[in-house]
Amino acid sequence: MARDEDGSGRVVLAGAPLGNIGDASARLREVLASADVIAAEDTRRLNRLARDLGVTVRGRIVSYFEGNDERRTPELVEALAAGAVVAVVTDGGMPSVSDPGYRLVRAALDAGFPVTAAPGPSAVTTALALSGLPSDRFVFEGFLPRTGSGRRSRLRELAAEPRTLVFFEAPHRIVGALADLAATFGADRPGAICRELTKTYEEIRRGTLGELAEQAATNEPRGEITLVVAGAPVVPATVPDDEELRAAVAGREGAGLSRRDAIQAVADEYGLKKRDVYNIVHS
Repeated sequence: MARDEDGSGRVVLAGAPLGNIGDASARLREVLASADVIAAEDTRRLNRLARDLGVTVRGRIVSYFEGNDERRTPELVEALAAGAVVAVVTDGGMPSVSDPGYRLVRAALDAGFPVTAAPGPSAVTTALALSGLPSDRFVFEGFLPRTGSGRRSRLRELAAEPRTLVFFEAPHRIVGALADLAATFGADRPGAICRELTKTYEEIRRGTLGELAEQAATNEPRGEITLVVAGAPVVPATVPDDEELRAAVAGREGAGLSRRDAIQAVADEYGLKKRDVYNIVHS
């Protein structure tokens, strides 16, 4: 890969297959074969990817992951200053999308070095397309907070979001995440669990959040998981009466939310003040 005409270096964000090696692009092969430095999320996976693609890596390989990216970024900027082409490759998908890459992109741009991409697969857009949910407008939220309280707080903020939502989630947290989604968004909100995309055991589970939570509790999904959830329905022109609001709060409580969180979720859903819903419930 040729350097810029002035001999300066550049950063190349290289999209890697999510699982199916057949999705690798010709550009990815070119980048791996010609880059002076390859910053890899996992060096072992990178070497395996190169072998599978029949590519001989001639450049220097360095590890670049969430735990060391702050320390390693200045080293990579120095390589750029020396005229190197620095490629960033993650375990799968596009760098910088909930994966290492952003810190180097920002540092390179601030230092005046160009950044380009060899685009490749993305779990976000792949799951969105396969979910069967509206894809004309969507929001990518990355990973939800790890603690239950933090997760529920974030979901309450998103309960009224009208656009389709896309999340990443770890297998050991998926049961709790789905239970909280069903309780906060409503058990009848449509969703999809997209697991092991493009791999041998790819699986797409579609249904309501209540159904998906129940299935996960008895048959826990494994592997790389992307969640897609329908946006909130348009707020009705008329606010439900007091009895309907009490029933909505009771329904959220029955799904596992505390009364306080249930009141907040219903208030968010209908664009009401939390205090007003509280007064109605306790009147």
